[in-house]
Amino acid sequence: MGISYVEFEDEAGILRRYRKHVNGRGLVATTAKVDPTAFVDPTAYVDPGAEVQRGAQIGPRAWIESNAIVAERAVVGVNARVGRQAVIGRSAVLGPYVTVGVGAKVHNAARVPRETVIADGDEYRATTKDLRRLGLAA
Repeated sequence: MGISYVEFEDEAGILRRYRKHVNGRGLVATTAKVDPTAFVDPTAYVDPGAEVQRGAQIGPRAWIESNAIVAERAVVGVNARVGRQAVIGRSAVLGPYVTVGVGAKVHNAARVPRETVIADGDEYRATTKDLRRLGLAA
């Protein structure tokens, strides 16, 4: 059967190679690290150098840009975009159409509402309600 690849030219004119992820069939750059237990929707992309950890879910048409990290059990919603070098914490949830800027951080267990834009370098913290949902707050 073998591994099939898809190639794209990036904005700098460099040819990038992607393969289909075993869980979900989404496109993952050959230099990205995606745990086999993570789900990558068939219409989602994970760019070079990005990391998607165990149990994470990357939703339809989501885009994880270069060198971003999506931690364990995090959920990236429909049409969400995680910018270069951004970090999505453990068990965080990005709603549909969320944009996380370059180098931004979404803390563990935070729930980011739909269509929220987190600016480059900003941080989005979990609320007490978010932490209670996971049994982490009194």
